[in-house]
Amino acid sequence: MSWQGYIDASLVGSGKIDKAIIAALEGDSIWAGSPNYNISPDELRIISEILLGSERDRDNAFAHGLYVAGERFVLARAEDRSIWACAGPKGVAIVKSKQAIIIGHYGETSVASNAYSTVEALADYLISVGY
Repeated sequence: MSWQGYIDASLVGSGKIDKAIIAALEGDSIWAGSPNYNISPDELRIISEILLGSERDRDNAFAHGLYVAGERFVLARAEDRSIWACAGPKGVAIVKSKQAIIIGHYGETSVASNAYSTVEALADYLISVGY
């Protein structure tokens, strides 16, 4: 399946994610994304640094918020492989695999835990096939 296919079928197609991006773990390129869902290079770099273990970037995001596609989110959780953040009833689930960052945005009518599970499941699958 193509990277865009994972966005269309596994993430947005699940009905639990309304927009998504798949990018390189190093934060230097975007492999696929939903139409009109654009993340800036700085936003992607910060997400990558947090997932790669930068305590400074993680602490800064906890203190000041995390920006994804120009929208500010409050960090609820940041662990070795995942970031959960919200902005009221909306939020983002961000999970790394061996080579990728998967960012799933969920809307006001979605259940956050279902969105997180959907993004985690895709990351688990990508890890199982070497990505």
